[in-house]
Amino acid sequence: MSDLSRALRGEQANGRGAPSPHVRPLPRISLQAFCETPEFASAIQAAAADRRMSKVHVKVQMGGAPAAVEAYAEASTPNVIAIESVGNREALLESLDRLAGVCDPDTKVVVVGHVNDVLLYRELMRRGVSEYLIAPVEHLAFIQSVSELFHGENADPLGRVVAVYGAKGGCGASTLAHNLGWTLSRHLELATVIVDLDLHYGTAGLNFDHDPLQGVVDAVSAPDRLDSTLMERIMSTLADNLSLLAAPAMLDIPIDFENMNFDHLIDMLRASVPYIILDLPHNWSAPVKRCLLAADEILLVA
Repeated sequence: MSDLSRALRGEQANGRGAPSPHVRPLPRISLQAFCETPEFASAIQAAAADRRMSKVHVKVQMGGAPAAVEAYAEASTPNVIAIESVGNREALLESLDRLAGVCDPDTKVVVVGHVNDVLLYRELMRRGVSEYLIAPVEHLAFIQSVSELFHGENADPLGRVVAVYGAKGGCGASTLAHNLGWTLSRHLELATVIVDLDLHYGTAGLNFDHDPLQGVVDAVSAPDRLDSTLMERIMSTLADNLSLLAAPAMLDIPIDFENMNFDHLIDMLRASVPYIILDLPHNWSAPVKRCLLAADEILLVA
């Protein structure tokens, strides 16, 4: 489909055309909208109340692109920024260029404009904008647009996997992993899950004063049944934006760690959570090696 036909579709009266009957729920992401009209602010608030965005942490404020630049001058950007623009083309592009200087590389930017301009659309795409919608935008159309950024055929994996591994026992690797997860969720407001893979001696549940009934072993014991619904039931909520997949608290649970495969679990989490912290046990085994190979970042604690 050409840029012109995508940007100037006649059915785009509601911002993107009639939403499809099935819109996939959004993963655990953070989204901040910078509005210039009450109508768009209301649409975002309606979207935030929709069940398909129940996992999304949403903030709405007025001010458009200039407010976004000011907000992120000294703060990290969320997973998605939605910017409404009612001004001229040059002012919008100038603000977006300034935003690019403070925007995290993985942040997706959705621009809502009030002009049906294919040249503007092409320029926005060239600058790395993820989507351009034409106002007025209904809340379902907005949800569908954002959902496709994460579930579309060409969508990049959402989550980044950080594996924390200790060079020797007692060096504080688990403490670092747990504090890293807490910092990402609390101070950066990014949805994070801590996965305690030290199935025999894991301390994540103890450190967070949490004794869940289910955890990592339940997630990997039946990989054929593991889907997003089961994952939600197994994960324990510790705080806003922070979840835990804990190691078993009982010693009488038979565990064959050497033959466990965590690949499917990591893939599932990567598709639904921005940050996955793997608290690895201090042993050099095949499962640990696979987790290290699957990680985007490795923290080696000595």
